[in-house]
Order: sequence, then structure tokens, then C-alpha cells
Amino acid sequence: MLLTLPACDNGPCMSVCVCVCVCVCVCWLFTRLITIGADAECSRMLLTLPACDNGPCVCLGPVCLVLMGLVCVHCMHMLVNCSHQLSDRMKRSPLGYSDTVAVAMETSSSHLLRRGANFGRLLVSFFLVLTQLGFCSVYFVFLAENIKQVLEGNRSNGQEAGLDVRVYMLLLLPPLVMMSFIRDLRNMAVLSALANVAMAISLVLIFTYITSEVGDAGRLPFVSSWRKFPFFFGTAIFAFEGIGVVLPLENQMRDAGRFPAALNVGMGVVIVLYVALATLGYLHFGDDIKGSITLNLPHDSWSNQLVKVLYCLGVCVSFVVQFFVPADILLPPLLAHVTDSWRRPIEFLLRALLVCLTCVMAILVPRLDLVISLVGAVSSSALALVFPPLVELLLLCSATPPLPLPLSPPLAPSLPLSVLLKDATIVLLGILGFLTGTYVTLEEIISPNDHSHRHGNDTWTTPTTWSTATPTHTLFNVTHTL
Repeated sequence: MLLTLPACDNGPCMSVCVCVCVCVCVCWLFTRLITIGADAECSRMLLTLPACDNGPCVCLGPVCLVLMGLVCVHCMHMLVNCSHQLSDRMKRSPLGYSDTVAVAMETSSSHLLRRGANFGRLLVSFFLVLTQLGFCSVYFVFLAENIKQVLEGNRSNGQEAGLDVRVYMLLLLPPLVMMSFIRDLRNMAVLSALANVAMAISLVLIFTYITSEVGDAGRLPFVSSWRKFPFFFGTAIFAFEGIGVVLPLENQMRDAGRFPAALNVGMGVVIVLYVALATLGYLHFGDDIKGSITLNLPHDSWSNQLVKVLYCLGVCVSFVVQFFVPADILLPPLLAHVTDSWRRPIEFLLRALLVCLTCVMAILVPRLDLVISLVGAVSSSALALVFPPLVELLLLCSATPPLPLPLSPPLAPSLPLSVLLKDATIVLLGILGFLTGTYVTLEEIISPNDHSHRHGNDTWTTPTTWSTATPTHTLFNVTHTL
């Protein structure tokens, strides 16, 4: 995948495009066969990554992206193995993420950790809700910015002031509220299939465009300043954070023993696809890359406008899928004491309020790159990098040796030094990314240093043709996908 970094001439561009399109189709087919949730997970990420390479820049960016993906996949395996160890030891049914953390604390030799097991369950549920609502806020910004470009993109260089992007968010609120009333994901099967087809077509068109003229890598910095790494971390962890759906997927498989191999194959394809899109997108657009690569597509082509429309349709479906998780966590305890006659109206009211909350979050921070980086740094880092190693350490430190499992070798009751160093390093990486990513992103939200990214009516639009000259360097760029 790092072979995509050098500048390409017009000859090999078509072959690169064909290979990447094959990867798109393979990834789409694989995720379609797993579940609707995996569809939303993969589709959400793809467009957020080209500006990732604008963090560490063209040389170090793809390497860091691959390393981040490998660490996240390892943490997914870690969580699955620990969940099986705990459920087998306690003779319980398959555990979810929050239950895995709680049971690991309950079996700990520390009295303090055993007493705080319920707090651990609530903490994981809190981060799951925060992450999913953050995804929904990203969707609001993504939809508003792309719809604004489709409707107002043909205006000459933005000279005519259009509607503010926040107005589009408010216009999107009623239909998304109505879609949030869907209570059974099985009703989304047909829409999900159509959304997958739309996004597959869009990705083929995007790769065709960005490989038609790959820029010279020499015009881009090979290593960037350290201040850009927190933004890169937030965006990358946002893209790879799918750990919340790993255990539900594994628990629903008929042959759970094949899940590790399926996870490796699926995530391997996803990592290759991510790195290809991130590298090619950054090479094509340079430092002008925006929060979503769709926002960089010129307005003078029907195919580029079609990409935005198709992806917006797919995002609307993904919004419902992602919204299902926080609704499933928050609504049951809130409706437990409501009478049957009022249960349905109160449930719809609470769903509408949650959607309004995500809309308010998007209005307060209407910059796609900042929302993505903030969600990734605050909540995704904890779920993907902090909790799984801590659960493994608790399990290894437990006094009772775990039972052997066919999915993984039995963990020893003692704590090997190599495992301790590995888990501690991952936890420190997650905590450091959380602190630095949150600080730098909040600093940019409160006191933006790059006024060119502000969402004024006269600065949002992109040119109809891309100049090969070196663009003005921006403080950061991060991208979004469905």
C-alpha cells in the first residue's frame, strides 16, 4: 500500500484505479455479508482519511495509519479473547463490551475493583453512547456541507451568499427525527442494501477522479509539526474504532471459531482501502484537503455531484443504524417506570430529543474535521485502546486460572512482563492521544488559528478546477466518511 506514495504518471494511474476499485467491491461484499452494523462502520470511515495524511504528512502518514489499524485490530482480538475467557469461567452467556469490563472487575482480587464493577459497566456504556452520538453529529455536518455544495455549488466562486450550513442542519432535523423512530433494524435491510450499492458506486467514482491526476509527492512536506499529530490521532482512531460492534457480531456468528480469521481478513482489506484513499486523496488535493474528500470534488461534473448525492443517501441510512446503539442503551432504563399507555409516546419523544441533541452539537461545532477529531480523541480512544488492555491485565492478574479455549491459548495466572509492557504501552498511547487530541481540538474550536476553514458563506466552496501549484499550508485537515 505504500507504493501509492510516489508520484504516478498517466500510465499506471488506470491500473491503480482498477486495483483499488476491486478492493472497494471486496470490502463492500465482505461487510455486507456480516451485518448492517458493519456496513455503517466501514462506510462511515472511508471519506475521513485523506486529510489524515496531512497530519504526519505524505511520508509518515500512511505508516502511522497502518500502525494504528494494526493496534486497533489487536485490541479487538484482545477483547474477544477476554470475553470468552470470562464467560467460560463464570459459566455465563456471551458477554457484551460493558459486561466484559464489569465481569473482569468482579473477578479481580482487588476489593476496590470488585465494588466498582457496576461503575465500570456504566463507564463503558457512557463512552459507547458518547461515541455513537458523536458519529450522528458528524453525520449532520457531513450532510449539511455536501447538500449545501450540491445546491449552491454552481454559483460563481461563492460570490452570491447562500444559506449558512447551520440552516441546512436545521432543515435536516425533521426527516432524521422521523427516521430515528424506526425501532427494528430488520426494517432497514432493503435500505441498507441500496445504501451499500450507492456508496460502492460513489467510491469507484472517487477513486477514478483522484487517480486521474496524481500530484507530485515532492511538493508536499514529508514530516509535519508535532501539533498535527493529535488531529491525525483523533481522525485515525475515529476511522478504526469499530470495537463496539465486534462482540455483537462474534456472538451472532454460527461458527464463532472462524471469527478471528474473518476479522483479520475484513480489517486487512479495510486498512488497505483506507491507506489507498488517504494517500491518493492527499497526493491529489494536497493541503487543500477538506473534512470530507467529497467537499474537494469540483462542481462542474455531474459525476462529482452524483457522488455527493449518493453518499448523502447512504449517510441517512447509517444515521439510523448508529442511532440504534445509544437508543438501545438509554431508553430501556428511562422507560422502565412508564406506564404501557404512555410508553410509545414517551419513547418517540426521547428519541426526538436525542436527535436534537446531536443536531445542537453539530451546530455548535460546524466543522467536520474538528467534530471527527474531537469524537475520536474523547471517546473512541477509550473504547479502542484503553479498556481492552486493562481488561486483559485484570484477567491475567486474577487468582483463578482461566479455562483453555479453542479460540485462543489459555492465559497464564501470572502476568508476563512482555504482556505488561505491551498493554501498558497501548493504554498510555490511548491516554496520551485522548489528552493531546482533546486539548488541541478544543483549542482550535475556541480560538481557531486558520480562518480559511471557518464556515462563512464566502469561504465554503471549492474551485471547479484544481491547481497543481502548492496550496497554502493549513493548520490541519481531517476527513469524514459515512
